[in-house]
Amino acid sequence: MTTRQEHTDMATRLDPPSAPDDDPADDPAGDPSRSPASDGPLRVFLVDDHRLFLTGVRTEIGDRFDVVGTAETVDAAVADILALQPDVVLLDVHMPDGGGLAVITRVRESTADVQFLALSVSDAAEDVIALVRAGARGYLTKTVSADELAEGVRRVHGGDAVFSPRLAGFVLDAFSGAPPARPTETSPGEDDLDQLTPREREVLRYIARGYAYKQVASRLHISIKTVESHVSAVLRKLQLSSRYELTRWATDRKIV
Repeated sequence: MTTRQEHTDMATRLDPPSAPDDDPADDPAGDPSRSPASDGPLRVFLVDDHRLFLTGVRTEIGDRFDVVGTAETVDAAVADILALQPDVVLLDVHMPDGGGLAVITRVRESTADVQFLALSVSDAAEDVIALVRAGARGYLTKTVSADELAEGVRRVHGGDAVFSPRLAGFVLDAFSGAPPARPTETSPGEDDLDQLTPREREVLRYIARGYAYKQVASRLHISIKTVESHVSAVLRKLQLSSRYELTRWATDRKIV
């Protein structure tokens, strides 16, 4: 006769041990804010020649990522990025000594493991395309919110391409094989510059280089409203409809 204790012992031997519960939250690979290499938060490096802006960005995203360092010059950025090997580098485009393009180019000569996300006031097509060709995974303007910036960092680290809405078209145009617009019989000719006042020509060159209205106003010591008026006049006289067309027009004629 089998005793109750023997039934219990037999059940214990037959039942397989239960597997531990899998909690997705414990899997770093399932969380885009965590670095697979360290099982911790994504490691981010910031590059900008304006210290105040660096401080602001660090404050905005510092509680979401591990900001491992900052740099205000190209040389310092390259050295620190290679030494620290962050997951994602947020970098400005226009800086002395080659700017963000120089940083990406020099780092890429040594490693392909770091992802780059450009963050700039410039929305010029040539800046966007140059950075992407050099190896940037995305390009955001400095008008983005903290949440949008954080999402951009996560997506770039995950392998996505990230662009501010109006900039994506530049990239599609550049890599679609479509030839750049060239002057035609109905296009503005070289002598169209004669229609512009000296001030309008100055504004034209700054805008075509990717400067924001606020930056142009500061450099020319005029108001933002005055800059807007000059840009409207330039577009009207040259029969163009947008800053993008203006940039291409000026670039084609090598007057930037």
